Amino acid sequence: MHDVVIRGGEVVDGLGGDPERADVAIDGDRIVAVGAAIGPGVEEIDATGCIVTPGFIDLHTHYDAQVMWDPVLAPSSWHGVTTVVIGNCGVGFAPARPDAHDWLVEIMEDVEEIPRQVLEAGLPWNWETFPEYLDAIAGRPHTIDIAAQIPYVTLRDYVMGERAARDEPATPEDLARMRQLITDALEAGALGFACSRTDAHRLANGTIVPGALGDRDELLALADAIRAGGQGGDVQFLGNFAEWEANLAFMLEMARRTGRSVHFLLSDNGWRKRMAGLDRAIAEGVTLVGHVPPRPIGNVLQWRAVRHPFMDRPSVKAIAHLPWPDQLARLHDPAFRAQVLSEPNVDSGLQAYARVVYDGFERMYPVGPYPDYEPDPATDSIAALAAAAGEDPAAYAYDLMTADDGLGMIYLTITNYGSGDLDFVAELLRHPNTVVSQSDGGAHCMRIVDASAPTFVLTHWARDRTRGARIGLGAAVKALTSEPARAYRLGDRGVVAPGHLADLNVIDFDAMRLPAPYLAFDLPGGGRRLLQKAEGYIATIKSGQVTFRDGEHQGRYPGGVVRGPQAIPA
Repeated sequence: MHDVVIRGGEVVDGLGGDPERADVAIDGDRIVAVGAAIGPGVEEIDATGCIVTPGFIDLHTHYDAQVMWDPVLAPSSWHGVTTVVIGNCGVGFAPARPDAHDWLVEIMEDVEEIPRQVLEAGLPWNWETFPEYLDAIAGRPHTIDIAAQIPYVTLRDYVMGERAARDEPATPEDLARMRQLITDALEAGALGFACSRTDAHRLANGTIVPGALGDRDELLALADAIRAGGQGGDVQFLGNFAEWEANLAFMLEMARRTGRSVHFLLSDNGWRKRMAGLDRAIAEGVTLVGHVPPRPIGNVLQWRAVRHPFMDRPSVKAIAHLPWPDQLARLHDPAFRAQVLSEPNVDSGLQAYARVVYDGFERMYPVGPYPDYEPDPATDSIAALAAAAGEDPAAYAYDLMTADDGLGMIYLTITNYGSGDLDFVAELLRHPNTVVSQSDGGAHCMRIVDASAPTFVLTHWARDRTRGARIGLGAAVKALTSEPARAYRLGDRGVVAPGHLADLNVIDFDAMRLPAPYLAFDLPGGGRRLLQKAEGYIATIKSGQVTFRDGEHQGRYPGGVVRGPQAIPA
């Protein structure tokens, strides 16, 4: 008698192969058998007509704060994710001097757009060091596993205090202290070290976040600690796109010095050069890993979001303080509509790349009940639809957002969609050193809801795509499971095989769909966020426990902290 048996499903094992009919038996937190003639289970799941996959792994999230108040870690867990990695982009909440809490909150509010009132209401600050932070996470119930990286911006502030806030150079003594703290973090279970050399991370006053534009020599001086601490740690790096050659040289050197993989964002911006960089790393005997967003990186625009085409028009700003029903009444008023449409946006300090939100109608698309994330700009954009209707695109967008009691949504593609299709993504994903990534789960709460990416990968790339080639079900599941597991040395998961962690999904693949995002008011302090659910998940199992059935949480919390790299089962 096994603890759990998944009966009669088509197993997609995570290694890239085609589905094969088999039962899966689980005892404790491990898979113990995959095949035919498996005996009964205390709990059985009928997977007839369904696929059975490993649990999905999301390598790029910002749940660094949410782990302290949300045991479910929605929306990632709603989309079959059983392991997430936090501490990305060099920012986070540990280590943290007691007098630095407000500054760390400011950074996460300005960089990752997690509202201050949410962080102030939700963070208990019952830690100071990074090991204490891991223990604080472990002391709370969680549905899924959390792996953490130690972030450089936070580490630098902890060691240097006001000198870090002034972006002064680190002294030899500072570097020695940082090396020791990295060693301590890795020995406590940190999965890696996250840093950046980017001017995109800015505070509300427009200044670059101290430490975000990391000094090359300073970062390389930490390499020996990254290599030696615990089981060694991988490096996650975020660099300016325009400085690719310099960043490539830095990543190759960091990979050589640490002896570990260096991970970076790989989008459509100069992607062929970046692919060549992956090949160069292989030729030089080191490993770079490109993290590929599987769909456009964009914003969801609506009246109550933080960004929309009319956000900086004077009449709209003038009613922003009103209760929402009063705002909606004004938006419906024809005279008010005409006034808004006659006004220009008064730039409120958006970074240049984001000003497309004002009038980039050729890159904006209506969000239907089941959104199309690979729309055709020539026919599906707001600009094209308005032209076909003989309307002004701004007026078309205004009416679209005002529809459905003011809940109408627009999808703005900002990056990863310069060619107007996703053909390049298929080519990127075929490279042996790329992984699906960049969900940003937990961050940009009112602009981005890309934590639904696993469901998109399966529905779009393995089943529904019409504007080009698909990648196949086996390859799509592999991209969500064994590939990210391998990339971060999480060898105990990502495969449906005996001895592996019993992290699994049972999915009605034919019925799987991705509904439109919606607005929720469920964050601490009354904070808002965009959420997106999924259809077709029959069950999700984490460490042998059924955590979701038909999309409903089962009140089980078998997740915890992943303490460093995990060995492949013998």
